[in-house]
Amino acid sequence: MTTTVKPPIWFWLVSGIALLWNLSGVFNYLNQAFNQQAILESINQAQREVFEGIPAWATAAFALAVFSGTIGSIGLLLLKKWAKPLFIISLVTAVAQFIHWLFVSNAVEAFGPSTYTMPIIVVIIGLYLIFFSKMGIQKGWLR
Repeated sequence: MTTTVKPPIWFWLVSGIALLWNLSGVFNYLNQAFNQQAILESINQAQREVFEGIPAWATAAFALAVFSGTIGSIGLLLLKKWAKPLFIISLVTAVAQFIHWLFVSNAVEAFGPSTYTMPIIVVIIGLYLIFFSKMGIQKGWLR
């Protein structure tokens, strides 16, 4: 006999917001990948050097972070517990990308101290989504 535990309304709201958040990351990745010339024309020389110096592994980490986060968010909406490992992959790869961006490249010097803002927000939301999916598994909402 299988019993189903229905998640509360706020679970669906948070899951939907998570999907929109991660889709915005996909949009940013695709914009960076396919509109490089427009981006390069809109920034100064120091910023251009940082942008052009992004290694392939950091770009791959960015892609993996946003796509695994998006698929994890879809997993939440499908009530699947495989969402949690996808959120872990998303956070780990985002952190790898941010380590390069913040500590290896000259991004902070080129773009200013506000360069730290988005990585901090991404890490906080990433940690929350891991916690949220873990809670969903514990409550029996995710199977």
